Amino acid sequence: MLLETALRPITLNIPSLPDPEHMQVVPHSDRPASQSPCSVIMVSYHTGPVLVESLRAALTQAQVSEVILVDNGNNKATLDSLRALAQDDGRLKIITGHGNVGFARGCNIGARRATGDHLLLLNPDCVLRPGVIRRGTEVFANHPDAAALTVRIENLDGSEQRGGRRNLMTPWTCLVEQFRLDRWMPDHPYFQRMNLNETAPFDEVTPVPCISGAFMMVPRLTYEQLGGMDEDYFLHVEDVDFCMRIQKAGGVILYVPDAAVTHVKSTSKVFPLVVEWHKSVSANTYFWKHFRPQYPDLVLRIISVALYVRLVVRAIPLTIRWLRDTIFGAPDPNAPQA
Repeated sequence: MLLETALRPITLNIPSLPDPEHMQVVPHSDRPASQSPCSVIMVSYHTGPVLVESLRAALTQAQVSEVILVDNGNNKATLDSLRALAQDDGRLKIITGHGNVGFARGCNIGARRATGDHLLLLNPDCVLRPGVIRRGTEVFANHPDAAALTVRIENLDGSEQRGGRRNLMTPWTCLVEQFRLDRWMPDHPYFQRMNLNETAPFDEVTPVPCISGAFMMVPRLTYEQLGGMDEDYFLHVEDVDFCMRIQKAGGVILYVPDAAVTHVKSTSKVFPLVVEWHKSVSANTYFWKHFRPQYPDLVLRIISVALYVRLVVRAIPLTIRWLRDTIFGAPDPNAPQA
């Protein structure tokens, strides 16, 4: 019975959204792509030295009208470096003093300050390649139905990072991903993985169901129409929720394979169990918000228990690894292997 419920085709129901028939998702600017300014929004919490590199890379982009850094928590030395950078380039605007309000709320704080035709939500440990933003605005100009886009997000070794392009997160796709059920029936439409980074790479701009908040470019008016990020999510899953609402409103999300960024990842000095806790809470919030009409409450309760059991199981190895790295120092990823 539970498997039959999980495999049943799902009609997404998001009551908080306006009726798609009365909503224009993407009111693009009439300006040419080459003249369409972009506001870059970063939310930073103890990001580390890569933050300055990320900011400098963003400020080198010709179409960036401003970079808005929402400081959820950085030490005084980092803030002093940021203020010095802001003195050198007036496009850098720092919003600080509000404490750690979470990623979703931080994005919304930055978006309210933004003036560009497009918003780029960019992780503070993400380094833009030359011309990335220009390419994004060109794609929007050529695809007026697009509500959001991303580019190829790469690891330090140049490989495609997991989560940059993916299917929408549902209880069933999470089960397939967790236990790799796709290996049983790889060609079956109900047994597709959530993450698509191991599938064949795209060679042209392609619609995808879901993208990562590490690099998410959105027309500013579209962001405002959708109400921004849902602040019920403190950390993680808010980007998936945003993509879900775009899909419901009739928008299209695009993946642009011929532009790329490097995402360093895991630079914030945060105890890993805190991050895992927020992931579990956010996933639980997401499932109850979007799938209660389709899944029985019993199924959702089982999912909730499974999320927290997974957290407990991961607690010991994560703590051991964190203690090892804290005491002995994290291994250098560029060091030669024996």
